[in-house]
Amino acid sequence: MHAHSPFSPCLSVCRGVWAVKKKNGGKLPVHPKAAKEAVAEVKPKFYPAEDVSKPLKRKFARRQTKLRASITPGTVLILLAGRFAGKRVVCLGQLPSGLLLVTGPFKLSGVPVRRVNASYVIATSTKVDVSKVDISKFDDSSFKGEKKQRTKRSEGEFFEDKLEKNTIPAERIAAQKAVDAAILSGLSAELKSYLSTRFTLRNGDRPHLMKF
Repeated sequence: MHAHSPFSPCLSVCRGVWAVKKKNGGKLPVHPKAAKEAVAEVKPKFYPAEDVSKPLKRKFARRQTKLRASITPGTVLILLAGRFAGKRVVCLGQLPSGLLLVTGPFKLSGVPVRRVNASYVIATSTKVDVSKVDISKFDDSSFKGEKKQRTKRSEGEFFEDKLEKNTIPAERIAAQKAVDAAILSGLSAELKSYLSTRFTLRNGDRPHLMKF
């Protein structure tokens, strides 16, 4: 082995490393690494073999449905769809969701307080006084049913299962009676008969010429 000269660069470097270690307790200092810059995404030269679905960016604000000028609280409406199609109902107002809040009243036509889309009604020229009706107890959440958890059943339990009847809460029944009482108090015998009958079309009737 060749002896290093006291002035050789290798020996001076070693002495410098030893001095640094001695200063830092026998270990070389570790400096934090600088964060790597984000590498820009490189687009492929060719199109993918299959279409890649990307979510569309939708920037819109939900606004309440603007009602026709003919639909106001107290207007008698004719339902055009649903289980109560053809029934005459009284408009009580508009909910935050934009749907109409209507009722028969239930005592006359059997239509309870329910939500209806304004696109599926015909507004008539008949008006009813609903100033005494309190609709503060009704909102969109009161018409949503409870979610039931489904459980796995055996074959025997499946065939023995009986349909459960939906029970109406007592609060809902009391609210319905209060609404009916407030509306019926201001109705004449003629209006009661008008609301209890179903709207129908016969041969020769021309709906586009009718005045509701």
